[in-house]
Amino acid sequence: MDQAAPPNTTMESYGIAQIMAAIPHRYPFLLIDRVVDMVLGESAVGVKNVTINEFFFQGHFPSEPVMPGVLIVESMAQTAAVLVVATLGEHAQGKLVYFMSVDNAKFRRPVVPGDQIRVHVAKVQRRMNVWKFSAQAKVDGIVVAEATYAAMIRDR
Repeated sequence: MDQAAPPNTTMESYGIAQIMAAIPHRYPFLLIDRVVDMVLGESAVGVKNVTINEFFFQGHFPSEPVMPGVLIVESMAQTAAVLVVATLGEHAQGKLVYFMSVDNAKFRRPVVPGDQIRVHVAKVQRRMNVWKFSAQAKVDGIVVAEATYAAMIRDR
């Protein structure tokens, strides 16, 4: 027997057009392709398909391409930003979400071309316009990076 979602909880999925409407990031720094399994106000999963065509592989590293860890953390932040905007509604679209802190960032294994990163973010706390999240980036179900971070949403 299927259970209905609890009241005020919505499962959503955002494609690239909805992501671009929600957050101001653009190529080459739009680092998520889709957001799935979104529970408004609680959690979401961002999807990043990593290809050899990524701009950063030209220099990091040409003979052994590895996605920079800071960009994995940025994909975590972008996933959380989409969740925040979806939770707050249309009036929040296009607002900026600024990092306030990044804590306990750990990188477990390299991310390489051909990998699909699934970024699992969960809200830890919200106070006014400041949100705190925990996140894990996974490839094939294996944690490749994790961090906790706080961000502030504000007008441009």
